[in-house]
Amino acid sequence: MITAGILLVCVIFLFGRTVPLKTAFAPSITTDKKSIHIDSILSASRLQLTPDQQAYVTQLEAAIVRGDIKKQQIKVYNQLASFWKDSAHLLLPYSYYLAEAAKLENSEKSLTFAARFYLREVRTQEDPALKSWLAFQGKELFEKSLSINPANDSNKIGLGSCYLFGNISANPMEGIKLIREVAERDPDNMYAQFTLGLAAIISGQTDKAIERLTKVVAKYPENEEANLLLAEAYERKGDKTNAIKWYQLSKKLISDPAFIAEIDKRINSLK
Repeated sequence: MITAGILLVCVIFLFGRTVPLKTAFAPSITTDKKSIHIDSILSASRLQLTPDQQAYVTQLEAAIVRGDIKKQQIKVYNQLASFWKDSAHLLLPYSYYLAEAAKLENSEKSLTFAARFYLREVRTQEDPALKSWLAFQGKELFEKSLSINPANDSNKIGLGSCYLFGNISANPMEGIKLIREVAERDPDNMYAQFTLGLAAIISGQTDKAIERLTKVVAKYPENEEANLLLAEAYERKGDKTNAIKWYQLSKKLISDPAFIAEIDKRINSLK
């Protein structure tokens, strides 16, 4: 089980959003794993729009059906993605249309961007069924990107992370294996070290987590996530002195007062 300390780290992924994106389904939509389907998601999302917004979305969706030129379809998908993000502030339809545009464009850059967006949401999503659904979407996009450039180690780690954090395989080692291949071939790949460190915390292997995360903060001392996770690892190990030390160091890297207050609570609980 991921503790409050790990959940604090997830907040970092939300930094930079002017308006938080909403992930909640309408009351009529269940998140049973077998029932999650993009048509249901889009229908539930439309119910949260004003009549004018619904008309605008309908107009754009009709343009997709009419369009037989790929460039035009990509343009409309991007327009829909922008609307759902900037006007409706709804995550799921935004991520869907972003991915559809990327699939049509079929460039490593666009596929990777969409895949990483899904992966970020996998790590912050608490609903197990929705987490898995997001991970499957990310997996598909990472695989498409890797088919264009099989040498992209970051995308290999991303693909492994979808398996690892999205619970989309009965064998969690399937994701670990992909990430370890990168880390063993390139020990200086800090993305791999960080991801394996996080995985080690989740699986209760605190010593391994500390070893990997120490490498990350040694190379990137201003990486707030790595600092927070290192504090979490020490706390789980029962080493309160080092846990407090790394929580204190983390505070210096964070500007959000509410987030700092949460870390202070964490520190006080360890004293």
